[in-house]
Amino acid sequence: MKPDIIVVTAAYGHSQIAALGGQTALLPIIQQAGADGVEIRRELCDQATLADLPALAAAVAQHQLHASYSVPDTLFCDDGDVNPRITHYFEEARQLNAQRLKLALGHFTGTLPASLSSLLADQPLSLTVENDQTEHGKLAASVQFFAAVRTAGLPISMTFDMGNWCWTGENAAQAAQQLAAQVGYIHVKAAIPHHDSYRAIALDEADDGWRALLQQLPATAPRGIEFPLEGEDLTAVTRHYVSLLRNV
Repeated sequence: MKPDIIVVTAAYGHSQIAALGGQTALLPIIQQAGADGVEIRRELCDQATLADLPALAAAVAQHQLHASYSVPDTLFCDDGDVNPRITHYFEEARQLNAQRLKLALGHFTGTLPASLSSLLADQPLSLTVENDQTEHGKLAASVQFFAAVRTAGLPISMTFDMGNWCWTGENAAQAAQQLAAQVGYIHVKAAIPHHDSYRAIALDEADDGWRALLQQLPATAPRGIEFPLEGEDLTAVTRHYVSLLRNV
């Protein structure tokens, strides 16, 4: 069984998305490229879109795609408590008919708050937590969190961002070795040094390290394209990478 291929809208770049008219304008491109789903980014939604997410959900369905919902916020606050906005984000994801809600971890103290289990109990969609580019996204924190999740039997999976380990200065292959069993979604990304940090690059510009890393992760986990999609024919560029990731 081949994995679903999801296109992350942010891959097209903020300025290009704005020029096209927002994330809804990307849906025909993503559909025609043969993808299975789209990751809608909350930070790219204007207030009018957030006020009428069912309309965006209808557009996603009209283009025969399924939605994932990415929110640029954390599961835990700086004091270790569950983020009080999580319930609101779940409601937005529900209105979007999303299959999953994606967040970053935030400050995990080592103990799962009791409120987390009840918060997740009645949700119609899954929660996935990504390794981000901050200290809280480092390997030790991720391993500790997902060990606690596994022990508690909570329905939380990991979004394994292949490139973000560069930003945290860690070895992605070692991370995959320790976390693969928890992975339910993959953000496919290659990165190279850029000034005093890193920048994401298209897979055709990268070495084959991403292929080896992908082989360490669950073969059936959905694969999200989160590297730059650029060119005169965005449908052709997107189709190229959808096909590549479906068959690699």
